[in-house]
Amino acid sequence: MKKNMGSADRIIRIIIAVILIALFATDILTGTWGMISLVVAAIFIATSLVSTCPLYLPFGIRTNRARKHAN
Repeated sequence: MKKNMGSADRIIRIIIAVILIALFATDILTGTWGMISLVVAAIFIATSLVSTCPLYLPFGIRTNRARKHAN
């Protein structure tokens, strides 16, 4: 799978994931919303680690720099 996430995108996702986990851990988000926040946090962390967002692929979105090819 091609990498389509830039470093800023990855950092923002990790920050959001940490906030969601903290909200769950402090019982601000509980029940169904708490579980949803944990799932979203896990997805954000996983996509940040592999630098690929599957939802970006069908739309052709890339937040990383385009690489220059030498001819």
